[in-house]
Amino acid sequence: MPLAPLTLPATDAAWLAFLDQRLTAALTRAQDVVTDLKDGASRSALDALQAWNSGDIGLGEAGGMASLFAEVHPDPDVRERCERASQEVSKFLTARALDRPLYDVLSALDPAGLDGDARRLLERTLRDFRRSGVDQDEATRERITAIQERLTVLGQEFGRHIRDDVRTIRVTADRLDGLPADYIAAHPADADGLVTITTDYPDLIPFTTFATDAAARRELHTAFLNRGWPANDAILHEILDLRHEFAGLLGYADWPDFDAEVKMIGRGAAIGEFIDRIAALAEAPGKRDIGILLARAQQDDPTKTALTAADSGFYAERVRREQYDVDAQEVRRYFAFPKVRAGLLDVTAWLFGITYVEQPEVPVWHEEVTAYDVHRDGAIIGRIYLDLHPREGKYKHAAQFSITSGVDGEVLPEGALVCNFPTGLMEHSDVVTLFHEFGHLVHHILGGQQRWVRFSGVATEWDFVEAPSQMLEEWAWDGAVLASFATDEDGQPIPADLVAKMVRAHEFGKGQKARTQMFYAAVSYGLHKERPADHTAFVADLQGRYDLLARLPDTHFQAAFGHLDGYGSGYYTYMWSLVIAKDLFGAFDPADLFAPDAAGRYRDQVLAPGGSADAADLVAEFLGRPYSCDAFGEWLSS
Repeated sequence: MPLAPLTLPATDAAWLAFLDQRLTAALTRAQDVVTDLKDGASRSALDALQAWNSGDIGLGEAGGMASLFAEVHPDPDVRERCERASQEVSKFLTARALDRPLYDVLSALDPAGLDGDARRLLERTLRDFRRSGVDQDEATRERITAIQERLTVLGQEFGRHIRDDVRTIRVTADRLDGLPADYIAAHPADADGLVTITTDYPDLIPFTTFATDAAARRELHTAFLNRGWPANDAILHEILDLRHEFAGLLGYADWPDFDAEVKMIGRGAAIGEFIDRIAALAEAPGKRDIGILLARAQQDDPTKTALTAADSGFYAERVRREQYDVDAQEVRRYFAFPKVRAGLLDVTAWLFGITYVEQPEVPVWHEEVTAYDVHRDGAIIGRIYLDLHPREGKYKHAAQFSITSGVDGEVLPEGALVCNFPTGLMEHSDVVTLFHEFGHLVHHILGGQQRWVRFSGVATEWDFVEAPSQMLEEWAWDGAVLASFATDEDGQPIPADLVAKMVRAHEFGKGQKARTQMFYAAVSYGLHKERPADHTAFVADLQGRYDLLARLPDTHFQAAFGHLDGYGSGYYTYMWSLVIAKDLFGAFDPADLFAPDAAGRYRDQVLAPGGSADAADLVAEFLGRPYSCDAFGEWLSS
């Protein structure tokens, strides 16, 4: 019998009971596995691993649903229940990881006779136990338990403060000068004659890109950078201190050393070395870029001596329009959201040899969510949900969330793409973001046909995770690809010469953007490495060292930097992955990105294996050699 996807509740009133049942059953299943494995019965290594796999399937479902619906469900009671569920799952995982009798059972298993995947699972599982502190004394294990449980709560609070802290500015209608007509129409003045602009992305990005009022741009971006402040300051101090303490209890010098051990980069110190290496590569291109932007800004204000984040988007748009003949308002005419969504599905279906079948009758958590079953060779291989527009109480960024991780013959992989795009015309940068995030989702589905749930989907090293998504962005810059779905209101496709100009304009600023990315990476690494008493002063110093944009005064970037929870000290991974993505893309024919040969090999050799092999080995198999940074260096300096 073919596998079937989950059936979500059909009515709002049924959600709490549904989640209670699923979450309780998953945790019970996982606890029963632990109890059974410790019952003293004789088991083969394979039997023990199959039982372990069963427990992890349930935990993955519980953790996935709790994580997703805590961020997207419109009912605050459901969100609160899912936050508690995440704490319950985390508490169980911590207790299991510190269960010495359980570890003794698994470590005593004889791996002889196991195939490569099963042996890899056993090795990774035992490594996880050791990295959790299972071999420490009882007092240390108790302290680790308390730390892990507290970190779960703190992470939720940190994210909630960012999610819920939607700030606004109120401006007179004349201060909307330069903005697109549809944006102005969507933001009418209130009874006081004032227009409210929020820090949510659909408001923020067009405003800071097009509004000619520099003071208004500055006011909005300042509000954006102060989300979560001051509430998140004390929380971040506690997170950093607890992570450092945890690493020290396990014998590591600091959190970056602990964090890097299981990533491609390998060592904590190598993070700082990588940041400085990329910053050096980007220095000359970045200064060239910032010089062009500043010269353009000085045409408007001859006294201007530096640019901030409130200026960069606006003047980058001016340069693209005036020097590259690319007008973002002209470009966006071709990117109506419904066409972009349909085009994304068509392009990736062709590229990866899959089919999306919309399921309009499937229950979802909000009326704007769409569901699709994914088929390959006539059989269903997973389900995806697209939740792509902003609303109150919803996650503010863009990310893929797993709901279930696929296990061959047992569970279909399911995931959700959560974004905050306008329902009308989109900026092309939004289109690129959509392709990027969808890359994670398709990786989750295509890599979700594994025997062991541990290796299902996006289960590679964390500093490789972004590479497939960054590579998929290239399809959002290709003229033939865009012409297949990007049409204006008269149905005319986006002209090839306009796309060529867009690409040339896009290449402008990559040095400056790389330096800004290294500032973000240095914040992520440096805060965990140094744990300064004054986060704001420390971050300001890092911005002066790495970013070519000046700091906006009286802002607290770190309080709204949500990646400090999920990525920890590892935000460098975006650039590390980009180095690999540029190398991977070299295997495709840029003259025909619809060619199926390279895409099929990439699907089968890089995406489909999930985490069943090291990322470096997957890449080497696809490229026929180890990856290198040559392609990235050439791209950055060109």
